[in-house]
Amino acid sequence: MDLAQLVEHFAIPGVLAFNQTPTGLIYASITTPAASATIYLLGAHVAHWQPVGERPVIFLGHKSDFAPGKPIRGGVPLAFPWFATRHDGKTGPSHGFARIQPWTLAFAALTGDELHLTFTLGPTQMSRDLGFDNFRLAYKVTVGRTLTLQLTVANEASTPLVFEEAMHTYYAMADVREATITGLDGVTYLDKNDHFAPKVQHGPVIMAGMTDRVYQNTAATCVLHDAAGKRRITVEKTGSNTTVVWNPWDNGSSAFTDLEPTEWREFLCCETVNAGVNTITLAPGAVHSMQAHISVEKV
Repeated sequence: MDLAQLVEHFAIPGVLAFNQTPTGLIYASITTPAASATIYLLGAHVAHWQPVGERPVIFLGHKSDFAPGKPIRGGVPLAFPWFATRHDGKTGPSHGFARIQPWTLAFAALTGDELHLTFTLGPTQMSRDLGFDNFRLAYKVTVGRTLTLQLTVANEASTPLVFEEAMHTYYAMADVREATITGLDGVTYLDKNDHFAPKVQHGPVIMAGMTDRVYQNTAATCVLHDAAGKRRITVEKTGSNTTVVWNPWDNGSSAFTDLEPTEWREFLCCETVNAGVNTITLAPGAVHSMQAHISVEKV
C-alpha cells in the first residue's frame, strides 16, 4: 500500500497516523492514552516507544540511515533468517533480509489504551535470490503502557525450514557505564570479543567495556538496571532460548558511521534471539512464535 491507501484503510484519528520521510520511507506515528511509538514499514522497525510519564525506552541513533534497502541504527531491527552472518558458507546481508525489506501492514485496532498492529512479510525477489521461499512472517506489535513484540514464522514448504531470528533491541540508557543486567547468572555464553570462548556468567552482567556475548539455552527474564536513569527495564520472553548482550563501547566512534562518537553511552542491547545452538528447525506446515514483553518502572 502507498501512503494514501494506508491512511484510508488504517488511520485512527488522534491515535494512528502515517507519514513519509524525504527519502520515501513510510512510518506509523502512534499516540495512545498510555504511550507513543513510531514504526517504519521498512523492516517493520519499531523506532520509538515511550510510555506516558517516562523517557523514551527505545534508543534511535541520530545518524541512522533512513533509506530504502538500508538498515536503521537503533530501535528494534528484526534479524531473519540468520543472525549476524550466514553459517552455511553462502553470502547475504548482515542479519538477513527481513530488516531491509518493506513489510505490509495487515491489521490495526485500538483496544482500551493499547494499539494492536500486525505486519507481514512473504517471499520476495531478494529472499528467493538468497534461497528462501515458501515462508510467511507475521509480526504483532502491541503498544501501550508495556510493549509486546511477537514474531511468528510459518513454513509453507514441503521440507524443513532452518533459520535464526532476533529482536535486536536497543534500550535507552542514561549512561551505559552505570548499567547492569540481572537474570543471566549461571548461564553459559560465547564471548565474541574473546574468539567465541565459552564462559559462565557469575552474578549480574556489568558493563565495563566492549561487550558482545551470546547467552545460550536461556529463556530467562532479564532486567536492565539503568542506574543513572533511576529506572529498570524488564524483558520477559517466550519462544526464545538465546539472549545476546551487546554494546560497542568507545569503538563505536570509529567502527560505525551511523553512530555519533559518544552515542554508545546511550544504549544497551539485550536481544531476544534464537541462534547458534538454538537455531530453529521448523517442520513443513508448522509455525513458531517468539515474543518479548517489555515494561519499565522508576527506581
